[in-house]
Amino acid sequence: MIDAPERAPLTRDFFDRPVLEVAPDLLGRTLVRMTPDGPIELRLTEVEAYAGQADPGSHAYRGRTARNASMFGPPGHAYVYFIYGMWFSLNLVCGPENTASGVLLRAGEVTTGAELAAERRPKARNAKELTKGPARLATALDIDRSLNGTDICAGPRAPLSVLTGAPAHPALIRNGPRTGVSGEGGVHPWRYWIDGDPTVSPYRAHTPRRRRTPAA
Repeated sequence: MIDAPERAPLTRDFFDRPVLEVAPDLLGRTLVRMTPDGPIELRLTEVEAYAGQADPGSHAYRGRTARNASMFGPPGHAYVYFIYGMWFSLNLVCGPENTASGVLLRAGEVTTGAELAAERRPKARNAKELTKGPARLATALDIDRSLNGTDICAGPRAPLSVLTGAPAHPALIRNGPRTGVSGEGGVHPWRYWIDGDPTVSPYRAHTPRRRRTPAA
């Protein structure tokens, strides 16, 4: 029996490349999350690249910490972080070991296990919103810090893997500034998405948080 080419898993060599090559090449690929209740699969439609210590917008810009250590590991692993004390986000580590570059998975179209994703995202108004944005994606796929450091090239039984899928046609790939990134890192056009896809999240520029004024 010959497996369909689109079901072939991406190898570590795919991720062992510069982040600005890997990021757009992930569009159209199939992310697989094996949960205790069954698989959830989605077609990736939006991602962002982060270039480690060469990128002011990256968590690794100031070096290795306990929080970002997975970013410095071998390519083809997951980096999961907690943000705003509420949400998780999933990144795929790429490039040579110790470069700390990675791709944030921002959005996708659920193609398998939509009912499982909807159970975790009851406020989604329709299927297009299930994984529209990195926090929604992580919530729908039941992703938390327990998956930080997961080898996504470990095989079909791994909690996370990426299949060849149907890569987006280059003519449909767009890029622009990353969402919510401030300062020098905010100018990099390293957000990539499939043009016209309804699951892509809206762009939002960084908005500085207001400091609370102490009561008199």
